[in-house]
Amino acid sequence: MEDKILQIQNLKKHFTVGKGQVLQAVNDVSFYVNKGETFGLVGESGCGKSTIGRTIMGLYNKTAGDVTYDGDNIHQLDDKGKFNFYRKMQMIFQDPYASLNPRSTVKEVISEPMEVHGMFKSKRELLDRVYQLLEEVGLNRDHANRYPHEFSGGQRQRIGIARALALNPDFIIADEPISALDVSVQAQVVNLLKELQKEKGLTFLFIAHDLSMVKQISDRIGVMYLGNMVELTESARLYENPLHPYTQALLSAIPIPDPDIEEARERVILEGELPSPINPPSGCVFRTRCPVAMEVCSLKKPDWQEVEQNHYVACHLYDETLEDRELVGQ
Repeated sequence: MEDKILQIQNLKKHFTVGKGQVLQAVNDVSFYVNKGETFGLVGESGCGKSTIGRTIMGLYNKTAGDVTYDGDNIHQLDDKGKFNFYRKMQMIFQDPYASLNPRSTVKEVISEPMEVHGMFKSKRELLDRVYQLLEEVGLNRDHANRYPHEFSGGQRQRIGIARALALNPDFIIADEPISALDVSVQAQVVNLLKELQKEKGLTFLFIAHDLSMVKQISDRIGVMYLGNMVELTESARLYENPLHPYTQALLSAIPIPDPDIEEARERVILEGELPSPINPPSGCVFRTRCPVAMEVCSLKKPDWQEVEQNHYVACHLYDETLEDRELVGQ
């Protein structure tokens, strides 16, 4: 039976920018994450996926909606509740160069959260735990007294993963953990996360813009565009039968290693620029770049609906409730 450990309900996060303008980073997004699974959140840069991750963690205050983790509303926790919450949920950040204190040794970086939470009574126990964590992420104890600048990007991200594991969390938000790494290193980090998940029973929210890499690690995938969730389903089904025109465009851009198939398939080219989240389009936010946009798309925001079992999409192409079929090209 599904165990929904994290539930996001109608989440909104808006930022006030210059001259009183409002940047709508996240708009009315809902999804859940089952215990032990990896939920992938994908989309172009600026679509709001990282904002969702930081709002879940409580690094940003929500504008509206609810974030519930293991029965607790995150944004209603008092200081003690938040302190205990961070034992359960941790975050791996995008930039392995900026997320580690350059003045701290690797030992200090990893041990700090454990010291704050008083996990060990003796320095010997603390140090042994640091050594154990380094080995779990593919490094060794000799690295403990070195500084972050002495490591490659992939090694720094492994240090960041070790720090995230220090408090024995149940849930980890991985905010584009491979985007700053070389392609040859990306697969190594993804495989490490998969191994750690299997060993420790971890649950992941994996945020990325590379759909091909997300497929390798995610059980279910949510696709975002301009602050809105446009499609959500199991990973295999999304790749086999993408419903939303935006998802179809993203998948068509992924190269296929077979040259005959690659040459024969049809590439979906999106025209125009990504609209500003300060002034998003009326109706469907994707309509200004959609190759099959219709009149109704500018008049009404599409409903979030289950088109197939466990396959959700927000697109008028699948809206059977519209009375005027001419508006949808019928």
